[in-house]
Amino acid sequence: MVIALGVAWVLDGLEITVAGVAAGVLSQKDTLSMSSGAVGDIATWYLLGEVVGALVFGRLSDRLGRRNLFMVTLGIYLVGSGLTAFTWSGHGSGLVFLYATRIIAGIGIGGEYAAINSAIDEMMPAKYRGRVDIAVNGTYWAGAFLATILQLIVLNNLSDDVAWRLCFLLGPVLGAVILFVRRNLPESPRWLMMHGREEEAEATIGQIERWVADSGHQLEDVPESKAIEIQPDPGVGYLALSKVLFTQMPSRSVLGASLMITQSFLYNAIFFTYALVLTKVYGVSSGNLPYYFIAFAIGNLAGPLLLGHLFDTVGRRKMISGTYILSGVLLVITAAMFKAGSLNATTQTICWSVIFFFASAGASAAYLTVSEIFPIEVRAKSIAIFFAIAQCFGSLGPHIYGRLIGDGTDHTKLFWGYMLGAAVMIVGGVIAAFLAVDAEGKSLEEVATPLGFVRKVTEAAGMATPDGAATPRGFAKG
Repeated sequence: MVIALGVAWVLDGLEITVAGVAAGVLSQKDTLSMSSGAVGDIATWYLLGEVVGALVFGRLSDRLGRRNLFMVTLGIYLVGSGLTAFTWSGHGSGLVFLYATRIIAGIGIGGEYAAINSAIDEMMPAKYRGRVDIAVNGTYWAGAFLATILQLIVLNNLSDDVAWRLCFLLGPVLGAVILFVRRNLPESPRWLMMHGREEEAEATIGQIERWVADSGHQLEDVPESKAIEIQPDPGVGYLALSKVLFTQMPSRSVLGASLMITQSFLYNAIFFTYALVLTKVYGVSSGNLPYYFIAFAIGNLAGPLLLGHLFDTVGRRKMISGTYILSGVLLVITAAMFKAGSLNATTQTICWSVIFFFASAGASAAYLTVSEIFPIEVRAKSIAIFFAIAQCFGSLGPHIYGRLIGDGTDHTKLFWGYMLGAAVMIVGGVIAAFLAVDAEGKSLEEVATPLGFVRKVTEAAGMATPDGAATPRGFAKG
């Protein structure tokens, strides 16, 4: 189940890497002959598409269910990414077509984020939720690694004009396979309960419990003291939800927004323009670009996989703030070395790999945070809101940095761009140090009381506590 759902991040990583590596090719005269700014805007339009997808399908996911959206969002992505390969020009109508297909592909992936982050967290045991969610989000870089390997083969054996088109077809090929894997995935039992479908929820839980028993493990009964009574929630729109989030849950909303905005800006700014830095600043040929992206992807993948368990043991607050601040400080050091001319393509890549080893774990934890600190009835829409906010800011990154790079001769402008990226990560880390929620080892209902909460059932007598007694301060009641 985790693999079938988590492939969304593999596809996104593959898609972003293809666009990043292709950036060094699309500016050449024998392909689309695009300017550095126009190439950087490819990422901007893709990210804006993700915003639209997250908002539209986030609402539908809370309303229609997680499972119902899995196939639709993946199908939209397949169409958009596949059409990109048929772009005929980097100017005029061809450029409009290229940007439009990137928007469509982004809509599909944005929808995936909202529906799937909700489903994964709602089905994971509290003890392992942090490491599983962070590892799954980290598989974004498994997609980046896969894309880089395949592009290395394609770019070095075919003409540039044919190679970049085939690269954009890699995602749809993988996605088509996943369509078959997802057909039998269960719906989130928590979502079913929240919509009054108790029998279906019980049947799904029973099936999962049988799988566990068949594997030789024994599950302990849930203590009656954990039982709560809820009533189905009719749902709330984005405008009303935004008001609730920022007026009744201000600290959690500021936390979610800051973590998502800062990591999005840094990643989009650096990664989407990295090929331009390699080709224009360091003179790396397009055929050798994948070698550098391989090292970058490995560093980013290793961070969530090796550090993920610490978010469950050491704790969310310490790990999130630590990874954000440390990656920002390391970026300051690297920026100074870049300005001094002390780096080449290889050492620059090594520096990036070390920085993003920590930044990748922190960025994955940002998605974990916004998916576990808000009530289940609005979980997907909450993810969508903060994802949209983050991507709107993040989409500015490649637009700005593509123009800071220019022809690659002015290092001072790019130095200040890197310092800006470092500053926003450090700010995100400081905010997390004060506002992060200690959610490790707690059920989702303990972290965020459902809006449909009615009362808590006591273990001793089956009596009910007064309405709202278990509702933490700052949460709305339905």
